[in-house]
Amino acid sequence: MAGQFPDRTWGSRTNVLARLASPIAATKAGSAAIRVLTPLDRKVLERSAGRYTLLGPIGAPILLLTTTGRNSGQQHTTPLLFVHDGDVLYVVGSNFGGDRHPDWTANLLSYPIATVTISGDYLAVHADPVTDETEREEVFDRFIEISDAYDAYRGRTDRTMRMFALRQL
Repeated sequence: MAGQFPDRTWGSRTNVLARLASPIAATKAGSAAIRVLTPLDRKVLERSAGRYTLLGPIGAPILLLTTTGRNSGQQHTTPLLFVHDGDVLYVVGSNFGGDRHPDWTANLLSYPIATVTISGDYLAVHADPVTDETEREEVFDRFIEISDAYDAYRGRTDRTMRMFALRQL
């Protein structure tokens, strides 16, 4: 039987750095900077088994999601912000408000079994697309609470961002 996901974050979303990070991330330049930092952050997350991240000091909840490539069959790992809801983790394919869905979302649609690395734990998960509009809005509002950048991302694109509920196997 699947259990609760770990609920450990470090840093604080109320410190000065955190208050500055969200408005910066909401800009196109800030999104570009985050894209540049993502490979380095992935290495920090991988080496610390999801315990530490470059965004840790701002209290950002980040996990590593490892999916199976829909064409290649290879494993692909992506750091993502998430919303924690006890026995469910939500992730959204914002792609910084880009016009294309991120590849990891197509991978999950093709093969919904993945691995989450969070707080030192490696957990097998099943990903279910979140299609109920009320649930999607409620969860998306929680992403905006984490970072106002999500509101900016939504405003940059006409596509409906794919959202997934991750549950432990």
